[in-house]
Amino acid sequence: TLPIGFVRNPGGAVVKDPNVEVQGRLAFLFSTFLKVKSVSQVMRHLNRNGLDLPARDRHGDLHWTAATLAAVARILRNPAYAGAFVYGRTRLKAQRPGNLPQKTPRPIDEWRIVVRDQYPGYIDWQTYLKIRHIMNDNKVDYMRTNSRGVPRNGGLLLHGIVRCARCGHKMYVRYQNGGEYVCNHLRTHQGLPTCQHVRAPAIDAAVTQAFLEAVAPAEFEAFSAAYKARRQSVAEARRGLEQQLERRRYEATLAERQFNKVDPDNRLVAAELERRWETALNDVRTAEEALSRSEAGQPASPLVLPREMGAKVVHIQGRLPKIWHDPATDDARRKALLRCLVEQVVLNRGEHETGSVRIIWRGGLVTELAVPMTVSSVDRLERGAEMRARILVLATSGLNDSAIAATLTAEGHRSPACVERVLPTTVAAIRRDAGIAAAHKQTRWAHDTCLLSAVQLAKELSIPVNWLYVQIRKGRLVIDPASSGAHLFRQSPEVFTAIRRLRNREIEHVDLRINRREKRGH
Repeated sequence: TLPIGFVRNPGGAVVKDPNVEVQGRLAFLFSTFLKVKSVSQVMRHLNRNGLDLPARDRHGDLHWTAATLAAVARILRNPAYAGAFVYGRTRLKAQRPGNLPQKTPRPIDEWRIVVRDQYPGYIDWQTYLKIRHIMNDNKVDYMRTNSRGVPRNGGLLLHGIVRCARCGHKMYVRYQNGGEYVCNHLRTHQGLPTCQHVRAPAIDAAVTQAFLEAVAPAEFEAFSAAYKARRQSVAEARRGLEQQLERRRYEATLAERQFNKVDPDNRLVAAELERRWETALNDVRTAEEALSRSEAGQPASPLVLPREMGAKVVHIQGRLPKIWHDPATDDARRKALLRCLVEQVVLNRGEHETGSVRIIWRGGLVTELAVPMTVSSVDRLERGAEMRARILVLATSGLNDSAIAATLTAEGHRSPACVERVLPTTVAAIRRDAGIAAAHKQTRWAHDTCLLSAVQLAKELSIPVNWLYVQIRKGRLVIDPASSGAHLFRQSPEVFTAIRRLRNREIEHVDLRINRREKRGH
């Protein structure tokens, strides 16, 4: 039996189905998969746009039905659509002793017979191999294969493409303690200790920055290509809806002619034909509504980038980071965008505070990054012993903790839990462990009189100070910390009004950083 889309002519040769709608729907299915790279996304796209798939009933007659996951995958995996005659794609294999053998698929290089260019193909052979590779790569077979899986929602950016630099195996993602990448393969399969685990936020931030820097020069070209592809996809979907409407109108006309030819006295037949006619008319109305929605949502336009759109693209060039960090951009889209350029990422936690990140780009280029990481203690710092000795010298010379922290930061040191500077609390802990008293009793940080501390602001607005700290921690209230680490607020009506509106839930976000205005909630 030939797959849908092929028929035999009177001479017995295999040709494409003369039904233009069948040809167009199959071509649309293949082109859509090459854009979205997911079987489930193709199925949803077809059903969302009201586009049915052609199929054959048990008698071999053509009929149309809603797209299913199995139907889409069956068409994509069939080599006949690439013009090849294939035999021996499966083999009988007993899963367990005593059980009946079951059909299992063979790898493509073990197919018994492959004769290419036998049929008029809908795609070429290289495109077929590319589709198979994408589908195999989408399989979630986390431990046994090198597949990456479909990009899914989840905060960790490198899920499915991150590997361990020590043993070479894929790393799990663990959504605990802020998220981390864990190499657990040897522990699971051989009972050995966990190879390594790496905190994810710093790694994701470094890879994101490298990706945005790599793609920045091509933003305009990428937008133009995406715009053209989008317009082409919309045009193909509209053409499919128009063909579907034309077919259903023909079916309704045919049902009307059959009803008009029947003898009115033959009520049993007349009633059934009337029901079929009514059903066909309902299908016509459904197809007309689908086409109207498509035209209303996506007006027809040429498949070129308009001049006014080009000017807008030039205006937004360089704003990709804002689009990337926009809450409307979900995690799955970020991961899919990243995978367009990144093949895999190899991690090595290292012994000290610096992690090694190797980004392998598509095409073979490699970027090496050194990412500062948090550590558990001063002893884990590469210059930890030097910093400890330096703190003791400065503490005995009469400097207070904040002055020592500023001096050490200028000398290139850092705290275990802070990658940017040395915290006064780190200095105080080391000083106390050595039994050295503070130079003088610490008091509240002095600051300019035009600024308010969190306590002073809470008193001024009659709100709990803990509420302010919670908003800062959750990112709803963004403010640059002072050099002392304290959060200081400008004493101005604008700041008071913004925080009152945030307190009353009139807005969801306030940005009080330098040279920034308060952001209104979305």
